[in-house]
Amino acid sequence: MYPATRAGGRARKIGSNFPFPAKFSAGFREGRIVDTGGAELHLAVPGKSPKLVALGALPLAGVDRRVDWTRRVLAFLIQPGFYRRNIYLAARNIRAGPGVLTNVKTRIFVVLQMSLGLAFTAAAAGGRYDPLATNDCAAPKVVNLTVTDAVRNRDIPLRVYLPTNTAPVPVILFSHGLGGNREGSQFLGQHWAARGYVAVFLQHPGSDDSVWKATAVKNRKQAMNQAASLDNFLLRVQDVPAVLNQLKIWNSTTNHALAGRMNLNKIGMSGHSFGAVTTEAVSGENLAITGQQFTDPRITAAIAFSPSIPKAGSVEKAFGSVKIPWLLMTGTKDVAPIGDMDVASRLAVYPALHGAPKYEVVLFNAEHSVFTDRPLPGDHEPRNPNHHRVILALSTAFWDAYLRDDADALAWLSSNRPRTLMEADDRWQFSAP
Repeated sequence: MYPATRAGGRARKIGSNFPFPAKFSAGFREGRIVDTGGAELHLAVPGKSPKLVALGALPLAGVDRRVDWTRRVLAFLIQPGFYRRNIYLAARNIRAGPGVLTNVKTRIFVVLQMSLGLAFTAAAAGGRYDPLATNDCAAPKVVNLTVTDAVRNRDIPLRVYLPTNTAPVPVILFSHGLGGNREGSQFLGQHWAARGYVAVFLQHPGSDDSVWKATAVKNRKQAMNQAASLDNFLLRVQDVPAVLNQLKIWNSTTNHALAGRMNLNKIGMSGHSFGAVTTEAVSGENLAITGQQFTDPRITAAIAFSPSIPKAGSVEKAFGSVKIPWLLMTGTKDVAPIGDMDVASRLAVYPALHGAPKYEVVLFNAEHSVFTDRPLPGDHEPRNPNHHRVILALSTAFWDAYLRDDADALAWLSSNRPRTLMEADDRWQFSAP
């Protein structure tokens, strides 16, 4: 992506084939959306010279240039990067020309607003609520901690993302997938903290990266398969209450990094893959395979990234009595290299949920790694950067609605407005009784 430049900054040339004279009118800078015929649209305004200042590039992978591009441009214009730089954008006369958009001379009007703390206009943002907007003048603070569960003689490493606000705020737990660690899915922790949450990322010894790091490459798949065990599942689901117990102690410990920072009456639970299995188990699932209940009543709402059905027993019985809101996220190619969960299995969770609010997004062509920071070995599809925007927006709106009781977030989430961020083949459904 091209770097953005503030008003008066150095002009950056997008390409010699796109001369653009500087023109100013009543505080507006005239801009263009330039289509080079490639994989991106370039959004630009003129600098002090005739060269273009690149505001950014809009990925067009999988987009029908004749039909779908208007919605994508509007969504790109209101992304958090522009908000942080206090650039107000309003799109005018955005219409497709004949055929593809090669050299379309579409104008956007950009007001450069130098004062801080102002929000988008309702017309530009599509309403007051914007789950992607952040007030991140300072990056969230990252603290690495360890919980020692003396009863089980077990250490649980944590990575905690702290918001700049020091008042007590809701807490979100995240459980990594098989072979991961507390440092994974940073894009989630950073954004959630920037939105004012304490995000606590757990690391589960026995099913973390220690499984494969010291193992010969040829033996890694076997080691990973062995780690996807009932024993490690039981360790994981007991890690969650152990961490919550310790967070309560730290919250009241003078001079601790987390002292007074957490509202432990509002706790969100989340996880990816094996972490989704962990999340489901502590958030209301009935487990026939163990005959035990691991539901933690302190959990207010849950997100399962790459959800799974149980390996034994009825799906309806497993999920039919869940009493808290769940958000499920998966992809049309969400198949893990370890285990036997196919896409149909992941999609079977949503219809089995009854009574409590439930939401599901299915991202087109998204593979199992879509919820991680980078591709995983064995991926076949190119990464679609819009997927992370959808993941961040939906997860944030969900947390805001159910951890903050934000009526605007609930109204946004329980509507088709999330579709404005999605691509045509993404699927979105919800039931919020």
